[in-house]
Order: sequence, then structure tokens, then C-alpha cells
Amino acid sequence: MNDESSAPIGIFDSGFGGLTVARAIVDLLPDEDIIYLGDTARGPYGPRPLAEVREFTLQSLDWLVDQGVKALVIACNTGSSAALRDARERYPQLPVIEVVLPAARKAASITRNGMVGVICTAATATSRSYNDALAASPVKVAMGVCPRFVPFVEAGITAGDELMAVAEEYLAPLKEQEVDTLVLGCTHYPLLSGVISFIMGDDVALVSSADECARSTFATLKRKDLLRNDGHNAQRSFVTTGDPAKFEGLGRRLMGGFVRDVEQIDLGATP
Repeated sequence: MNDESSAPIGIFDSGFGGLTVARAIVDLLPDEDIIYLGDTARGPYGPRPLAEVREFTLQSLDWLVDQGVKALVIACNTGSSAALRDARERYPQLPVIEVVLPAARKAASITRNGMVGVICTAATATSRSYNDALAASPVKVAMGVCPRFVPFVEAGITAGDELMAVAEEYLAPLKEQEVDTLVLGCTHYPLLSGVISFIMGDDVALVSSADECARSTFATLKRKDLLRNDGHNAQRSFVTTGDPAKFEGLGRRLMGGFVRDVEQIDLGATP
């Protein structure tokens, strides 16, 4: 094992949703140390202009780089859509892994009728990152913007009549277009997969951008000889720009005992 491989993986999200990526990475790579940064003071990013999302994302990634990480995971579809190219130019020494392309590739490979739906935030839809990622494949893409899903998750609501009614409204146009594969194009959305799957029906395959990002992380580290495989007792650090008690409480509720000992950092003023 080389010295670089013993460094932690840095994982960034605008809030809590990226915890689904972190959990998937830990499941695939249990020996790896991780540092998770959730910019909850300035999230959610979905309604913000892309230029602002790019600024906040790069600021957060700078902080992770300063911690000495061996790889960066942008566990945020909105952040990936806004800042991926900039991040890869800014940190040429590090692999930068994102959530959009892995999920798009998976969806294109499993669709049976060529109709792929993508549900995401307004900023991700505006960026057209999924349209671009799927442009080389013969599939047709139906986009659905779901602005209220993230606030539901970050309030700890993953079921109930109000959520069901909102989900029915958001997903009805995708059902009408007969998509047979649906990309959960925000890492918060896997936490709503029960509701989404119930409404879409058993014949529609759900593709989690979180799970595909974790697989991409494994493959990238393997290719670059950065995997840790020494039976190390992994260290997992969680930091937030917002209220650490709230982050830990919601993280524990949504992710079991996975989130603990959350610390607060200051990345600057919150607009």
C-alpha cells in the first residue's frame, strides 16, 4: 500500500443527501477513511443560480483538499452539474468523481423501451447535464423537476399523505411518457425511493445516482492504485457548515447509527 492510498476520501454535498453516497461508499469500501462535508448553511443548492452553486461547490472542495484527501467525490447532482469541469481543472492531482455520468450510463444500459426519466432539482435541469450525458445513447430523456423533495427529506419526512400527493403530481408526466427507467438525479431522492417506486410501479427500474457514484468511486480508486486494503479500522468524519446537532440528529434518523460526532466549520457568509 502506498502513502497516498492511506489518505481519506473527501465527500461533498450541499446537505444531507450525499450521506446516501457516503453510506454506499462505506458499504463497498469498508477500509477507507472518509471526510464528509455538508454545506447545510447554504443548502439546498437546487433553487440557486448555477454560478453561485459553482462558487460554493469549489469553496467546499478547497476545504476538503486542504484536509489532505486522496480523491474528491461530488455527491451532489447540482454541484456536479455546476462545477465538475472546473473542479477537474482546479485539482489535476486528484481524481474527481461525480454522480451524473455513472447514473446516466447505468440508465442507458438497462432501459428496455428507450424512455429514460430523470428527476432532479431545478439547477440540475437547467444545466442539462443529464441530457448531455445521455446524448451519445439512443434513449429519449424525460426530465422532471421536483423542488419539494429535498425540503421533505431535510425535514425528516420520507412518507405520509402530503409527500405522496406531491410525488404523484411530480411523477404523473413521467408516467404519461411511459418511462421504464427513472434516474434519481439528486442524492436525497434514494431516501424517498419507497414512495417513488410505489407511484411509478414495479415495471419502472429506479437508478440511484448514489449507488452508481459509489461504484464509480471504487473503480476509479482501483484504476489509480489508491484502494486501501490493509484491514484498517476506518475513521469517518462528518462536518457541516450549519447546526451540527441538527445534522447529527437527522443523519442518525435517516441513516441509522452511521452519522456521529459532527463538527461545524465556517466557509464564509451565508447569502
